[in-house]
Amino acid sequence: MINFLASMLKTAKIPYKENELLAPKSTFKVGGTARLFITPETPAQLESVISAARSAELSFFVTGGASNVVYPDGTYEGAIISTQQIKEIFYDSDETTPDGSVLVTCQCGVPMAAFVDFCTKKNLSGAEQFAGLPGTVGGAVYMNARCFDRSVSDILYSTTHIEYTGEKAKFVELPFNASDWEYKKSPFQAHTAEDGSQITQRYLTQATFRLRPAGAAAHEQIVADCKKYIAERVDKGHFKYPSAGSVFKNNRAFGAPSGKLIDDCGLKGLAVGGAQIAPFHGNFIINTGSATAADIRSLVQAAQKAVKEKFGFELEPEIIFVQNN
Repeated sequence: MINFLASMLKTAKIPYKENELLAPKSTFKVGGTARLFITPETPAQLESVISAARSAELSFFVTGGASNVVYPDGTYEGAIISTQQIKEIFYDSDETTPDGSVLVTCQCGVPMAAFVDFCTKKNLSGAEQFAGLPGTVGGAVYMNARCFDRSVSDILYSTTHIEYTGEKAKFVELPFNASDWEYKKSPFQAHTAEDGSQITQRYLTQATFRLRPAGAAAHEQIVADCKKYIAERVDKGHFKYPSAGSVFKNNRAFGAPSGKLIDDCGLKGLAVGGAQIAPFHGNFIINTGSATAADIRSLVQAAQKAVKEKFGFELEPEIIFVQNN
């Protein structure tokens, strides 16, 4: 199956590497090797790769910047498909919405930093809270990332994705519908068809955002706001060690952030192997130098168990463990 896919990639001239180290390719710096690491350069190539992997019944995982991902230890006996080379940005200053917003379209592999930088240079306001957010647009939309009380869905206009129902693939454009989005939830995380009769899988290829044209006079303020949010991330310790940022979602109905619940259980500083619940933030797990996926999973389970016993509350992880089936 691996050989079949590798042969297809070579014939189609789609870039890939064999037995590629995964740890350097995630913000956690954890993981073994992937039998195939594929970097398609267009949405059409992405569809071809996914379709071929499905036809070969080969395990695969689609990722962007892997900033919320824990790669498995050992050898991943399938294909990691990275979208980071699908990274064009489209913008027409003359195209506006009825409310006066302008639209910026980013392919899935555009780094969030590049998107924010583009908006800053064009004096477009609305994306400042995402300054300093690692990863790609595709990952941020998939997770409906939330930063400083602003969710990606708050500025979303439409999305385009590859959709599979059964074996058939098609490109689908979805206008933003607020009912499809919740706190750190998106329609790309749901894999059941609307009628419940078939399994539908969706892979984001691009997203269009609504921004406010602020004019040259606002440029310095936009820059200052971006710097402020980056500084807050630095102060919270986001960049002290390799990590994936917040490990668990917050549940506001419960009345306390997940990090505080973990702290109240006395777990800050708890270490398993090379992984540690950060001494400076209860909702971060950090790689102190030699962490494994198993170490991180052990800490996730320890935090869930302690919080459940003390508060009766089930912590929901937002980091994604890639399964080595």
